[in-house]
Amino acid sequence: MFTGIIEGVGKIYRKERIGEGYRLSIKSPLPLDDVVNGDSIAVNGACLTVTNVGGDLFAADVSNETMSKTTFSLLKASDRVNLEKAMKSGDRLGGHIVTGHVDGVGVIEVIDKRKGLLSVTVPPQIGKQIVQKGSVAVNGVSLTVSNLTKDGFSVAIIPFTIENTTFADLKKGDRVNIECDTLGKYVDKFLQAEEGSNKKNGGVTKELLIKSGYIR
Repeated sequence: MFTGIIEGVGKIYRKERIGEGYRLSIKSPLPLDDVVNGDSIAVNGACLTVTNVGGDLFAADVSNETMSKTTFSLLKASDRVNLEKAMKSGDRLGGHIVTGHVDGVGVIEVIDKRKGLLSVTVPPQIGKQIVQKGSVAVNGVSLTVSNLTKDGFSVAIIPFTIENTTFADLKKGDRVNIECDTLGKYVDKFLQAEEGSNKKNGGVTKELLIKSGYIR
């Protein structure tokens, strides 16, 4: 479990094919003396399991499933990545609860670092789980949604966040890892189940409420 508060920016030291997946070796600015094999570290928002650690380097194996759901297929040596160690029991929750299970990939539509504006387009299945003033993790950074757009969302980003994450490197067209708020996922799942049940039983449905003028 993570908070979405980035602790440091590392660099990809090596990316190599291992069996059916890949192994990432990452140079970390974070102290790794308390990290052991099996620990979790979020890399650009994706929870990875440490398989080797030594000095300022740690390695993590990445499955093809993770590759397909994240931007990891685009990573190469020297690329910068956001890092956060798993939170400990009793730690302050400065951002929001982030699982490190990336829901999909978004595309930067607008990034204005002077005005502190970031707009991202996302696939429909992700967009329906994002709500105004709700939380979202972009490349592992906990952010508050300031506006919903037709195809995505916008967030405000402060200079500190830009300076202390890989947001300083982002530009229009870049792809980013997106994780929706866990609470929103459960609500969406519940509503889907309720809607299916109501349709089956002929009860109240979203379509009926819209038709009757109760919701838009």
